[in-house]
Amino acid sequence: MNKALILAGGLGKRMNSPKPKVLHEVLGKPLINWVIDAARSAGADEIGVVVGHSAQDIYPFLKDVKVFVQKEQLGTADAVKSALPFLDGRILILYADMPLIPAEILRKLFDSEADLVVLTASLSNPFGYGRVLRKNGKIEKIVEEADASDEIRSIKEVNSGVYVFNSKALLYALERIKNDNKKAEYYLTDSIEILANSDFKVETIETSDPDTVMGVNTQRELASLIRRAREMINFSLMDSGVTIEDPDTTFIGPDAKIEPGVTVKPFTFIYGKTEVSSGSTIGPYAVVLDCKIGSKSVVISSDCNGAIIGENCSIGPFSRLRPGTVIENNVKVGNYVEVKNSHLFNNVKAQHLTYLGDATIGENTNIGAGTITCNYDGVKKNQTFIGKNAFIGSNTALVAPVKVGDNAFVGAGSTITEDVPPNALALGRARQVNKEEWVKRRESDEK
Repeated sequence: MNKALILAGGLGKRMNSPKPKVLHEVLGKPLINWVIDAARSAGADEIGVVVGHSAQDIYPFLKDVKVFVQKEQLGTADAVKSALPFLDGRILILYADMPLIPAEILRKLFDSEADLVVLTASLSNPFGYGRVLRKNGKIEKIVEEADASDEIRSIKEVNSGVYVFNSKALLYALERIKNDNKKAEYYLTDSIEILANSDFKVETIETSDPDTVMGVNTQRELASLIRRAREMINFSLMDSGVTIEDPDTTFIGPDAKIEPGVTVKPFTFIYGKTEVSSGSTIGPYAVVLDCKIGSKSVVISSDCNGAIIGENCSIGPFSRLRPGTVIENNVKVGNYVEVKNSHLFNNVKAQHLTYLGDATIGENTNIGAGTITCNYDGVKKNQTFIGKNAFIGSNTALVAPVKVGDNAFVGAGSTITEDVPPNALALGRARQVNKEEWVKRRESDEK
């Protein structure tokens, strides 16, 4: 059985952040979730995560994994020992702050027949990494930066911190690792020398792209990693046929699915499980999270979260679509319109200064400027139902729960508190009164 054990118990002191390091996001996705998904894609049958610092904050982000707690920060080998009941089969061990690690290289590690296979990389600036020492071409041991001599520090090949162990070899090494080093910690890297000097087979695989094993220790490193991740995703999408007008100002998350033929304009953020169909245009200045957008739709300068948008729709500028929004085909949602937990059927138009919350709006209905559904009565949310081919005049307040029937008209400036029958005209406003010469009389009284 292939298993992955992800080490996520570090303090992350150099981040200078109250947030646990592994919860910092790269393109809208926490670091740890990048690594979990990579391990799963590589073929891990089970995934374990070792937590320590701020464990309670991390738990909500751990789905379908086994969690182990490292009670004290005593080194990487101690972290692995925290998960002893998990250690059987082929064990992939990696850190939770390596979001760019590709599933393909992890599969190669799993496929190795060695008792221990170590993923290495050659860096132009290897500062901070453990150096790989070889003898007759074979890996002999890893020496950490803090314990290395100047000669060893000149070595460019480094340990990535990613390994696959045969569990028998791993348990053998864990029993023999000591903490006789400058940090008085139990280094998992010592397992390499222990196993190499015993009857175990130890091998290495070197990655051809050192950026993919980049970790994160500082905010600057996080920014560099985000830049690299953005380039990798954007260039891959462009190669597939997506038009990204300015890759430097476009941020697309790793789980988004963008079909060839989509145009993404500058200053656009597409995150989460968003899906965008061919022929659509997103941006400029759009933020889209966990949405599904049909073909030939346009989203301009708007904030869309958890919405389903059909084909040939126009969203924005300055619209806000909140979770639970379902918009069918040929719908127009215009400037300063907010929609929440509502269903807009085909050909609905809501083009100006409107709030639609907990509403169902039938096809071909027009919502005038300044219309609001008063859905909250101070205790609970209530529903508004508007039928087909209705016309809601400007500056209308629909006080839910309320129904407006098919083909009904609501006069501008109305407050609707009762159901409107089909084909009816509803007026809910005070009668206008003009008092002639009133201004002159007031001015006379003031003298």
